[in-house]
Amino acid sequence: MNSIAAQPPLTGLSPGATSPVAAAKARTRLIAIDALRGLVMLFMLVDHVRETWFLHLQVTDPVDANTTDPGLFFTRFLSTFCAPTFVALTGLSAWLYGQSHSKAEVSAFLLKRGLFLIVLEFTVVGYAWPTQAPAFPPTAIWLQVIWAIGISMVALAALLHLPRPAQFAVGLAIVCLHNLLDPIRLTAQSPFFIPWAILHQREKFEIAGTVFKTTYPILPWIGVILLGYACGPWFARGTDPQPRIRRLAMLGFGLIVGFVLIRYLNIYGDKPWFVAQTPLRTMMSFLALTKYPPSLLFLMPTIGTGCLLLALFERYEGSALMPKLALLGGAPMFYYVLHLYVLKIIYNVALVLYGPTKGTVFGVDHLRWVWIWVFILIPVLYFPTRWFAQLKQRRKDIWWLKYL
Repeated sequence: MNSIAAQPPLTGLSPGATSPVAAAKARTRLIAIDALRGLVMLFMLVDHVRETWFLHLQVTDPVDANTTDPGLFFTRFLSTFCAPTFVALTGLSAWLYGQSHSKAEVSAFLLKRGLFLIVLEFTVVGYAWPTQAPAFPPTAIWLQVIWAIGISMVALAALLHLPRPAQFAVGLAIVCLHNLLDPIRLTAQSPFFIPWAILHQREKFEIAGTVFKTTYPILPWIGVILLGYACGPWFARGTDPQPRIRRLAMLGFGLIVGFVLIRYLNIYGDKPWFVAQTPLRTMMSFLALTKYPPSLLFLMPTIGTGCLLLALFERYEGSALMPKLALLGGAPMFYYVLHLYVLKIIYNVALVLYGPTKGTVFGVDHLRWVWIWVFILIPVLYFPTRWFAQLKQRRKDIWWLKYL
């Protein structure tokens, strides 16, 4: 997970600020954004620890409310906020980067950064998953979230040149209407099968002996990153934060209320929910939303919650927790790669020590082990990530750090 890293520092007078008051406002904004990113990185850790210890018990998409253990369901549900928040913040961060760079410079940076992330997904990230063998070339490549962010950044490099109203119109059209494309299902015999699998149909295909699996079809994510960019002027340097906090709160509540209403009608935006055997499982069915690709109803409550959290974090930026989360969110790519390889090492050590306890994989029986390992790993991952985030802030002369 990741976003534009070349932003003004969290401390000191931001470029273009004309007074200490303006500098403080800019500083508040950046702390809130990085703090939100840091929080969802912790949510992501929970889900990846779950996946590591429950390889034998994979959840479907959307999660089956009839059969999935409620504890596992809600542990998985926590992670649904991660990708939408990261992609939207990537668009927002691109606009912030443009405050001190021309649109041509922002486009060039997005293009280079996006291509870098795609290469990273095919290489460093691709080998980081617990059961991925170190074969070269790999026998299978999962096109996952780093790929989706990279492609979305490449698309944004072109789309940011649209007028702002057109950015909102295109972004909203993609997010709100892409579910109309759900009935279009192409087979491998179609000449458009691979492009369509990349855009909207979760599928697998083979190129030169390597299997590619489009875990993250990219079309809806392009809409999300574009909307994040279009909202950038709300966060302009030196602006009064209070109107922004009100806008974020209204947008967040509006998206969540809109989700409840549309979901209740059960006519559009995702697979229908149903009345189950118990009220808890009925609620699980209501919240079981499609992530691959993200449906309209998946994006509404997740982005809405992100807006509410961003407003909350900006209002309480003086809290002692905010700078800690902001430092964690200041090096998202470093954290992402680090946590994947730490989990890979832990899993393979457990496999060597205890053998395959669940068929061909190592696994545990109780969800509590997921949370125990999360609390163990938070400090293990926090301190090196904090070190790297501070290094990025301190060494602006090392150009390649901004790519991590």
